[in-house]
Amino acid sequence: MSFEYATKGVCSRRIVFDIVDNKVHSVVFSGGCHGNTQGLCALIEGMDVDEAISRLTGIRCGMKPTSCPDQLAKALSEAKARA
Repeated sequence: MSFEYATKGVCSRRIVFDIVDNKVHSVVFSGGCHGNTQGLCALIEGMDVDEAISRLTGIRCGMKPTSCPDQLAKALSEAKARA
Protein backbone atom coordinates (compact mmCIF):
# COMPACT_ATOMS: atom_id res chain seq x y z
CA MET A 1 0.00 0.00 0.00
CA SER A 2 1.38 3.43 -0.96
CA PHE A 3 1.42 6.39 1.44
CA GLU A 4 2.26 10.09 1.21
CA TYR A 5 3.23 12.29 4.16
CA ALA A 6 3.69 16.09 4.28
CA THR A 7 6.68 16.76 6.53
CA LYS A 8 6.76 19.45 9.22
CA GLY A 9 9.74 21.40 10.55
CA VAL A 10 12.39 20.05 8.15
CA CYS A 11 13.86 20.96 4.76
CA SER A 12 12.16 18.09 2.93
CA ARG A 13 8.54 18.70 1.95
CA ARG A 14 7.09 15.27 1.38
CA ILE A 15 7.77 11.56 1.85
CA VAL A 16 6.22 8.88 -0.35
CA PHE A 17 6.64 5.19 0.52
CA ASP A 18 5.08 1.75 0.34
CA ILE A 19 4.41 -0.76 3.08
CA VAL A 20 4.17 -4.39 1.95
CA ASP A 21 3.88 -7.21 4.49
CA ASN A 22 4.87 -4.75 7.26
CA LYS A 23 8.12 -3.90 5.41
CA VAL A 24 9.14 -0.42 4.19
CA HIS A 25 9.74 -0.07 0.44
CA SER A 26 10.33 2.62 -2.21
CA VAL A 27 10.89 5.58 0.13
CA VAL A 28 11.32 8.88 -1.72
CA PHE A 29 11.82 12.31 -0.14
CA SER A 30 10.96 15.55 -1.98
CA GLY A 31 13.45 18.23 -0.99
CA GLY A 32 15.92 18.05 1.87
CA CYS A 33 19.59 17.10 1.79
CA HIS A 34 19.65 14.80 -1.23
CA GLY A 35 22.61 12.67 -0.18
CA ASN A 36 21.30 12.16 3.34
CA THR A 37 17.75 11.33 2.31
CA GLN A 38 19.00 9.04 -0.46
CA GLY A 39 21.18 7.20 2.09
CA LEU A 40 18.30 6.93 4.55
CA CYS A 41 16.05 5.49 1.82
CA ALA A 42 18.66 2.87 0.91
CA LEU A 43 19.23 1.85 4.54
CA ILE A 44 15.56 1.50 5.39
CA GLU A 45 14.55 -0.47 2.25
CA GLY A 46 12.95 -3.77 3.31
CA MET A 47 13.13 -2.95 7.02
CA ASP A 48 10.29 -3.96 9.34
CA VAL A 49 8.02 -0.95 9.97
CA ASP A 50 8.19 -1.26 13.77
CA GLU A 51 11.99 -1.56 13.69
CA ALA A 52 12.25 1.53 11.48
CA ILE A 53 9.98 3.54 13.79
CA SER A 54 12.01 2.45 16.81
CA ARG A 55 15.35 3.36 15.23
CA LEU A 56 14.33 6.71 13.71
CA THR A 57 12.05 8.27 16.34
CA GLY A 58 13.56 11.20 18.18
CA ILE A 59 16.51 11.91 15.88
CA ARG A 60 17.07 15.66 15.72
CA CYS A 61 18.64 17.88 13.05
CA GLY A 62 20.81 20.50 14.76
CA MET A 63 18.64 22.64 17.04
CA LYS A 64 15.42 21.52 15.34
CA PRO A 65 13.14 19.30 17.44
CA THR A 66 12.82 16.87 14.51
CA SER A 67 14.69 15.63 11.42
CA CYS A 68 13.98 13.84 8.16
CA PRO A 69 14.49 10.43 9.83
CA ASP A 70 12.16 11.46 12.68
CA GLN A 71 9.58 12.66 10.16
CA LEU A 72 9.82 9.31 8.38
CA ALA A 73 9.14 7.58 11.71
CA LYS A 74 6.06 9.79 12.18
CA ALA A 75 4.93 9.01 8.61
CA LEU A 76 5.33 5.26 9.20
CA SER A 77 3.42 5.48 12.48
CA GLU A 78 0.54 7.32 10.79
CA ALA A 79 0.50 4.84 7.90
CA LYS A 80 0.49 1.91 10.32
CA ALA A 81 -2.46 3.42 12.20
CA ARG A 82 -4.41 3.88 8.92
CA ALA A 83 -3.70 0.40 7.57
